[in-house]
Amino acid sequence: MMRWLILGALLGLLLAFPAALAVVIAIVAAILSKPVVVAFGLGLIVGLRSPRVRRWAR
Repeated sequence: MMRWLILGALLGLLLAFPAALAVVIAIVAAILSKPVVVAFGLGLIVGLRSPRVRRWAR
């Protein structure tokens, strides 16, 4: 639910201020140009979605 509110707020700002689209694109490009940040984000997402293992399998 919160994700949709944030997305709606972002789209509302982009409609209100068309020049903000260039700023958003620049920020996304700057984040994606850093492989360490992308790898950390993907690892965090995968780690949160994977089931927890209580003990090591033998």
